Amino acid sequence: MLDKFGIAKRIAKELKDGYYVNLGIGIPTLVANYVPDGIEVILQSENGLLGIGPFPYEEDVDPDLINAGKQTVTTLKGSSFFDSAMSFGMIRSGRVDLTVLGAMEVADNGDIANWKIPGKMVKGMGGAMDLVASAKNIIVAMQHVNKAGESKLLSKCSLPITGLGCVKKVVTELGVFDIDERGFVLLERAPGVSVDYIKEKTAGRLVVEGEIPEMEI
Repeated sequence: MLDKFGIAKRIAKELKDGYYVNLGIGIPTLVANYVPDGIEVILQSENGLLGIGPFPYEEDVDPDLINAGKQTVTTLKGSSFFDSAMSFGMIRSGRVDLTVLGAMEVADNGDIANWKIPGKMVKGMGGAMDLVASAKNIIVAMQHVNKAGESKLLSKCSLPITGLGCVKKVVTELGVFDIDERGFVLLERAPGVSVDYIKEKTAGRLVVEGEIPEMEI
């Protein structure tokens, strides 16, 4: 079973040379620490930063350098800063190759709910709606079950929807899943996790074909 760092490390394997990538708040921001050697990936934050580097060590923290989640970050050579209008112009015009988002629920048709829990105070949707509407590819980094042990991979989202049919892949502490017309397609299982356990914890349609390899991270 993976922790949040393992989820981020596995998602980093999906990065390709030359990609422009937006990392959402939460687990997705950790992907910045695991960009594979030998490729150049340009990380974008909707608060107006292009060229984000790994998280800083304590002695290198600059409180003026933050991502959209208000975490301190580093910048790489050639990084640029701009206003939010230009940032969202990049997103809405399809310049982002990959978006990695957190989620509270994902449905087996690719719907995502990641911005609001009824009855709880929220600051607003932020850039989530623009990202799910405009990104070429969306991968979700999330916990497979909630605190009550209930599946968050569902046949239908119960929380307010952020985007419809937009999620292509999900990585959780239990495994890696593609989403197609059949539902969640299990590609890899996390170390020490059985296929039967994944079936037990997945409420949505789950497709298991042949031997499922244990993921390497």
